[in-house]
Amino acid sequence: MSDADRSADAIAHEIIERTGGEIRLALPLGLGKPVTLVNALTRAVADRSDARLSILTALTLERPDMSEGMAQRFLEPAADRLFGRYPPLAYAEMLREGTLPDNIEVSEFFMQAGRWIGVRDAQRHYIPANYTHAYDVLANWRPNVLMQLLAPLDNANYSLSCNTDISSDLLRARREGRQDFLIVGEITDKLPAMDGPEARLPRDEVQLHCDSPADFDLFSVIKRPVGRPEHAIGLHVARTIPDGGTLQIGIGAIGDAVAHALILRQSGQLSKITETSPFAPDAFDEHGPFDTGLYAVTEMLVDGLLQLFERGIIKREVDGAAIHAGFFVDCRDFYDRLRDLPPEQRAKIHMMPVSYTNQLYGDEPAKRAARTDARFVNSAMKATLLGGLVSDITTGAQEVSGIGGQFNFIEQAFALDGGRALITLPSTRTKKGETVSNIVWEQPHESVPRAYRDIIVTEYGIADLRGQRDEDAIARMLAITDSRFQDDLLDKAKSAGKVAKDFAIDPAWRDNTPDALARWLAPHDLPDYPFGTDFDAVERRILPALGRLSETQGNTRAMARLVLSGMTAPKPPEEMARMGLDTPASLKERLESWALAGALKATAPDNT
Repeated sequence: MSDADRSADAIAHEIIERTGGEIRLALPLGLGKPVTLVNALTRAVADRSDARLSILTALTLERPDMSEGMAQRFLEPAADRLFGRYPPLAYAEMLREGTLPDNIEVSEFFMQAGRWIGVRDAQRHYIPANYTHAYDVLANWRPNVLMQLLAPLDNANYSLSCNTDISSDLLRARREGRQDFLIVGEITDKLPAMDGPEARLPRDEVQLHCDSPADFDLFSVIKRPVGRPEHAIGLHVARTIPDGGTLQIGIGAIGDAVAHALILRQSGQLSKITETSPFAPDAFDEHGPFDTGLYAVTEMLVDGLLQLFERGIIKREVDGAAIHAGFFVDCRDFYDRLRDLPPEQRAKIHMMPVSYTNQLYGDEPAKRAARTDARFVNSAMKATLLGGLVSDITTGAQEVSGIGGQFNFIEQAFALDGGRALITLPSTRTKKGETVSNIVWEQPHESVPRAYRDIIVTEYGIADLRGQRDEDAIARMLAITDSRFQDDLLDKAKSAGKVAKDFAIDPAWRDNTPDALARWLAPHDLPDYPFGTDFDAVERRILPALGRLSETQGNTRAMARLVLSGMTAPKPPEEMARMGLDTPASLKERLESWALAGALKATAPDNT
């Protein structure tokens, strides 16, 4: 094909011809999807009954649902600013609408959290696989096309940039003759051009390619506000990480909270906060600065790790790198900072396959020597009183996200001398106006069995469960459970014969309450957004109210209380105007304006 012919549509038709119309398409997870090319191929196959497209991928990125209600009012006017001008993936839209043609199918081994609950075909085609095993699933499937978003690196090479995770192993198999597929690239200079042997792709290996449109933008992940439970969890976790050790943390509010707490520790402020904690003490007491520094090995390079790297906390090097990571997807500020790092600094971040980051196999002695005092920090949705973890699936068997690399890192923690796996979760959640415990007696679908229980952290402290008898593990879990739910859980444990009949809740655990948490942390003025946000000041004031409305949704009485409160509550003009409810014209809009005013009143700083 000549340069003039290299449009996405022309490449799509070329792929159909070269494969005989039977396409098994391997797509990177997350940011590395070449949206322009994928959409062109999806359209081309949808128009041809003689072609078939099967896609194997993970983490299809989508903007949240902005079709109606408060989400539409809040997000739609700011969508490009918050998420970037990232085009929607046609196969995802068709799948969600139920219009995906019979000759196209999509399977994922990790989903954008919560986005595919209730979508039948997405649930049926989900593949449960640990991240390190996803390559085997893909290799056995025998793809005949690999498409990826690439960054220009130099005259001879492109950069795999955000997705070395599985692609670099797949490309190695192709070079060794174990796989045979077309390599198709979409090129954009908006991706940070990460260098290194695993991130480099020779230009002459890319058989078909096109440039992204001028208005193409990378998907930007919204930074969630960090509340008191997340800050408390971060403060607890920071006390478990020894200087000179190894660190992995995940994305989201808890990951930001952990990174922020480590920065507080470096400045000497951590101990001033934690020494006033009202909750049960534990055996962890790492408070000193990071003189040797940490080394990070992680499947996902997140902003929290980059913040620690920029501040010189992550600085211990292994094979010339302070960070080894498999992929990244984050906010636009993260991409800009990564792109703008001085070359000698960016060279200390090595993008690697997950076969390197997530397991010890392959040069195991060197990995063991490097990963000293490892702390792998991941989140769960629920934990059982016996230490089992629920991280990816609902009670009703709806896949929320995927196991990803969580089990990989827990397994590493058990295999490494001095390694520990820390699982974090707020002790409660509120849905339909009802607060329930995230620590439960039992759950039908455990993501990680209790045989791998190690350290579990809630806002109320740390439960060290490794090697403990069941009765002792139960006691330690009760010590970090919200006090409103301790008695019921203890009754279940007694009924099962797992604790003594005369076992009693320690009085020191009876103040595990939101009020006690507020009394501890309120004087320290911890930031809602430790590392900045794309939300403006008015939006930041609205967000807690939207959270309250979301928690109340489905509870008629709780919603009615907000509406009644809002009828007489002040109507902050900027907030009401931002939501388009300053001059409600219909009964529905008046009800929405009262509900918003009631939620704003309930979540005002003097009421929290």
